[in-house]
Amino acid sequence: MNKITTHIGLLLLRVGFSFGLMTHGYGKFLRVLEGNFKFSDPIGIGSSASLILASFGEFIAPIFIIIGWKTKLFSIFPALTMLVAFVLAHDGDPFSKKEKAFAYLVAFVVIYLTGPGKYAVDKR
Repeated sequence: MNKITTHIGLLLLRVGFSFGLMTHGYGKFLRVLEGNFKFSDPIGIGSSASLILASFGEFIAPIFIIIGWKTKLFSIFPALTMLVAFVLAHDGDPFSKKEKAFAYLVAFVVIYLTGPGKYAVDKR
């Protein structure tokens, strides 16, 4: 595989998974803006803090990952959010219900490990 296809692959990974996760985080982000903080509290920090962290991990951080700015740093947030979803929020659910969180978790860990690739703001 040549370098160009590797960098295009990293771009597609970043943009595809970030955009997909944003569709899940958008509603949470709107709830924060509206002041509706009813949310589960899987790690025991309160429903408001849990919602704010989930909306940051699922909506805000992916914006920065898409453009490739501080990609390694920002990929930690969705990875941790998906780890909590996979291990705690869906505890007891069959794998078929946890599968989406697991796929996002793996994708954002890969993004963390590989970095953004050449087609990113950080590389300009």
